Amino acid sequence: MSETSETPLVGVLALQGDVREHLAALAAAGAQARPVRRPEELAEVEGLVIPGGESTTMSKLAVIFGLLEPLRERIRAGLPVYGTCAGMIMVADKILDGRDDQETLGGIDMIVRRNAFGRQNESFEAAVDIKGIDGGPVEGVFIRAPWVESVGAGAEVLATYDGHTVAVRQGNVLATSFHPELTGDHRVHALFVDMVGAAR
Repeated sequence: MSETSETPLVGVLALQGDVREHLAALAAAGAQARPVRRPEELAEVEGLVIPGGESTTMSKLAVIFGLLEPLRERIRAGLPVYGTCAGMIMVADKILDGRDDQETLGGIDMIVRRNAFGRQNESFEAAVDIKGIDGGPVEGVFIRAPWVESVGAGAEVLATYDGHTVAVRQGNVLATSFHPELTGDHRVHALFVDMVGAAR
């Protein structure tokens, strides 16, 4: 851990998805950022972003790389985590429309529906007001995006779009249905970097 550094060290789970874009967004938001593929790399970071991609593939790769249980343990121990799109599915306690053998990491007491906003060709962008982020709405990029069907008492809804919950936080775990890393607006990543700093 980089306890002596003012700049938090944040990893991006680099099994699949927009890894490079998240690394760039984290750097722009004031973090040291590095890819994480192995348990020993996970052990070094103070926060972790779980990017978009394909959640069933990501869960299988996490098993293959020996990361599934270490990820669960660190999340239970309070590691700040931010999941986008498929990453939101990974940090959900329950999934609808997932495969029977699909594993999640947990962390947020919510039920998430996979691909709820439609297929790839139904992707869209929309302005989203997020609680705790100043300066007007964030431009959300929704690509085969999930939405949150319901949240438990411990989870806080930060944003909705078209009547559906699209951003949630529970303790040190943050999740969005959309991809802020694709927009050049780094305010969501800055919120997460602040969460990492506060958890030190």
